[in-house]
Amino acid sequence: MHLMRSPLATPHDPATRSLTHLRAWNLVAIALAAILLPAAADAQRRVPPPSREAVQFSFAPIVRKTAPAVVNVYVSSRVRTFVSPFQGDPFFERMFGDSLGMPQERMQRSLGSGVIVSRDGIVVTNAHVVKSRGETEIRVALADKREFDAKLLVTDEKNDIAVLKIETEQPRFEFLDFEDSDSLEVGDLVLAIGNPFGVGQTVTSGIVSALARSEVGRQSASVFIQTDAAINPGNSGGALVDIEGKLVGINTMIYTRSGGSVGIGFAIPSNLVRLYVDSAVTGRKVERPWIGARLESMTREVAEGLGLDRVSGALVVRIDDKGPAKSAGLEPGDVITKIDGFEVTDARSALYRLTTRGVGNTAELDVLSRGRPRVVKLRLTAAPAPGPNDVRNLSGRHPLDGARVGNLLPGVADELGVDETEGVVVLSVRPGSIAARLGFRVGDIIASVQEEPVNAVRDLDRLLDRRQRLWVLAIRRGGQVMRMQVPG
Repeated sequence: MHLMRSPLATPHDPATRSLTHLRAWNLVAIALAAILLPAAADAQRRVPPPSREAVQFSFAPIVRKTAPAVVNVYVSSRVRTFVSPFQGDPFFERMFGDSLGMPQERMQRSLGSGVIVSRDGIVVTNAHVVKSRGETEIRVALADKREFDAKLLVTDEKNDIAVLKIETEQPRFEFLDFEDSDSLEVGDLVLAIGNPFGVGQTVTSGIVSALARSEVGRQSASVFIQTDAAINPGNSGGALVDIEGKLVGINTMIYTRSGGSVGIGFAIPSNLVRLYVDSAVTGRKVERPWIGARLESMTREVAEGLGLDRVSGALVVRIDDKGPAKSAGLEPGDVITKIDGFEVTDARSALYRLTTRGVGNTAELDVLSRGRPRVVKLRLTAAPAPGPNDVRNLSGRHPLDGARVGNLLPGVADELGVDETEGVVVLSVRPGSIAARLGFRVGDIIASVQEEPVNAVRDLDRLLDRRQRLWVLAIRRGGQVMRMQVPG
C-alpha cells in the first residue's frame, strides 16, 4: 500500500519548526509507552487514524499484479432453432415443442470474465458463461488486448465451474496463484476484477461479508463467499483476490432486484475451483466422495424433536448397509456439527467439506448422537462404478429418445439427491432430442411405461422396444408422480 504524502513544507517556516518539535515529543511519549506499557502497542493500532493522510492508501500495486491475469471470455454459438406453423398453440407446443417447425440457424453470443491460473494458459470461468446449445467458439481476450482461441476442458453446471485452455504454440501468461479460501475471515479486504456490462476491465473493492453461504443458488455441493465488492453482469467468472493478490474465489452471482449490484455478491471458494483445475490438468474426473449416507439440513421441528438448542448441522437420514458411513459407526438420527474442525451449518456445507477433503482421505466428524457428542473417523471413497448393464443411452421412436438413464444405485441416488434407491433415473438429456422437448430432466425417475412398473434398465428397454400409438408414462419428480401421454 502506498501512503499519500502531505505537501512539502520549508524547514525555516515557524509553523514547520513547531510541528517538528511536537513530533519529537510525540516520539518520546510513544517510546516511553512502549517500555512501560507493552500492551499499549496493540491499543495504538485500534485507535482512529490521526489524520486524513494516514488513511489515503491505494490498491494500485495489487491491481498491477493481478489484472493481467483476468481475461474476457467471448462465446459464439451456432444455434439450430425451428420456426413452427403451430407456434402459439399451447397443445402442439406442449406435445411437440419445436419439432414440427422448419429448421433455422442463428448466432448466439455471450460475454463473461475468466482468470488465468497457470503459466501455460489454463483459464477458470463459470459454466454458465460458456454454456451453449450448439457448435461453440470461445475467444479469450487479455488485458493487453491480445486475443486467443480457447477450448473447453472441464465443465460442471452444478457447481458453475468451467476450465478452458488457451490455444497457442508458445504459451507464457501472467497468472494468479490460489489462496486457501478457508483462511479467509469475515472483514478481510478483497478486490473483484472482471468486465461488467462489457465496458472493459473493472476493479471494485470491498470486504468479505460472510463465509460458507449455502442458502443461495442451486448448486448441490458448494458454499459461497459473500462480498460487498460490486459485482455486476459480465463479472461472472472474474477474480476475487485478497490483499496479497492471490485468488480466493471466482465471482459467480449476485443478489439483486434491479439487475445491478446492491452489495451482495457471491464467489465460488478457491479450494473447490482448484479441484477442477487439477482435474483438467491430470485428466482425472472430479469425484464427490460417496459416504453411503443421505444427509438433510436441520429444521426447527427436527431440532426440537432431538432436543437441540441450535437449528444447525447435517442430519443423517439414511445409511447404506455396505457404505463407509456404516463402517464408521454413523446412524440415522445423528447430527454432523463439524468436519475437520469447520462448522457444518447444513447438508450442503457438509457435502462441500467432504468434496474439498477429497476421495482417498479420512475426515474427522463431530457428531451429536442421541444428544451426546462423539468424534467419527470417516473414510472417503468413490461411489461404486455402474456396471455395463446399469446405464443405457436411449434412442428410437419413443418419448425417451436422447435420454441417458441408469439404475438407481446408492451412489447415483446420493449424487442426484433423490431418496429412492431402486428404479431407473434420467442421468442426462441430449439438447434438441425428443426427451428434451418433452421436458425430461436429470433426476426424473421412470416409474412406469404403459402402466407396467419399471424396476431396472432392462425393464425399460423391453417396454420401449414395442411400437405404440399412444405412449403412457408415469414420472416421479420431487416427490410427486406425473402422468404423460404422447402420440407414438
